[in-house]
Amino acid sequence: MRRLATGTLLFALALILGLPFLLSRQIPARFFPGVTIVRVFVHNENKIKTMQLEDYLVGVVAAEMPAEFPLDALKAQAVAARTYIVKRMGSGGAAVANPLHPGADVCDDPRHGQAWLSREDLKNRWGTLRYYDYYYKVKKAVDETKGQVLVYQGEYIDPAYHASCGGRTENSEDVWKYKVPYLRSVPCPYDADPNPVQTASFSLEQVDLALGTKLSAVPVSGTENNAKTFKVIEKTSTGRPKLLLIGDRQFSAVTVRDLLGLRSTSFTWKAEGDFVYFTTTGYGHGVGLCQYGAKGLAEHGYDYRTILGHYYSGAEITDTRN
Repeated sequence: MRRLATGTLLFALALILGLPFLLSRQIPARFFPGVTIVRVFVHNENKIKTMQLEDYLVGVVAAEMPAEFPLDALKAQAVAARTYIVKRMGSGGAAVANPLHPGADVCDDPRHGQAWLSREDLKNRWGTLRYYDYYYKVKKAVDETKGQVLVYQGEYIDPAYHASCGGRTENSEDVWKYKVPYLRSVPCPYDADPNPVQTASFSLEQVDLALGTKLSAVPVSGTENNAKTFKVIEKTSTGRPKLLLIGDRQFSAVTVRDLLGLRSTSFTWKAEGDFVYFTTTGYGHGVGLCQYGAKGLAEHGYDYRTILGHYYSGAEITDTRN
């Protein structure tokens, strides 16, 4: 009995002394047969990290959408993000070729697909006090939509999304080359972007440098002549500029947005002297899911299934686990 009591006491002491050490350590990820693994190239570390799909999605949703958004908006984002990576990797889990980052399925740069942030990045973004509330809220959105993806006529969709459309989304062919049946222009009555309209100024020299034009070399007398160096040739179905003549060169509005770093292709301009002032409405390309629109719909009582059905016309939610 004495030996048993002594052994029990020593075991208890070991637990008491060892528990803080165990809790302070990161428990390594374990991968099981049948679990989808994602290989993510992380730019600031210049290496590939391997993680389970659902863990990857928590980092994507947290990076792509503010965690304070309603849960159903986060769920809509989770399903869109899952669809993107599942389509990219293929239904069998085999990754497509990635010429930018050989050996990786995706990277963490949103310009190449989807953003992704690590837990440490999220702690820095949110602060320690909010980290646990926000992290587990995002995780809840991912967990409660586990396996769910969007399909159109049995095929995974390209789940385009953006921050703010400014009141109506765009048809895919008005922004890119192809007409996609589920990426149709739809009204977005509850776009909740708190600062939808912003203005950016550029000197003519800056415009020339970005676009390769020669506006600053042309003698200009008065604002009216200066304004004539910018002309809309074609508009989208929502009234946004689609094709422009700037100086003697044609540009798509998407190209102008990208080269000048504008927030949106929904822009107007005003020329004054040697400067051009661009006023943008919304943020992003305007196609597919509007994130601030999803926030507004969720705040008005719509669930994530209704939100996704609104922005992806005719698409359906299916479960990859079935």
